Amino acid sequence: MTNHVHLLVTPFQTGQVGSMMQALGRRFVRYVNDRYHRTGTLWEGRYKACPVDSDHYLLRCYRDIELNPVRAGLAATPDLYRWSSYHANALGEHAPLITAHPAYLALDPQP
Repeated sequence: MTNHVHLLVTPFQTGQVGSMMQALGRRFVRYVNDRYHRTGTLWEGRYKACPVDSDHYLLRCYRDIELNPVRAGLAATPDLYRWSSYHANALGEHAPLITAHPAYLALDPQP
């Protein structure tokens, strides 16, 4: 997306999402500021998180995240959006940062 990102994250322990976002923010802000010779923050505010408390909601999140670029008019189909997890989830392309959730894998025994 041009002004935000969606991450579907399953932490191993309580508090890990906040720690991950803090580390990501520190590294990414430093990278952008160094690369583009700027200073200051990149974010308008704190990240927003909401719990995904059922497999049904998890699958809706997968769908909504991967269709978001299509709804925003950035791509005609999800596979045409470069930064989508669709390539790993639907097309089986290797993506080292993406691990399919067991509920997603349970949809079909075939990879």
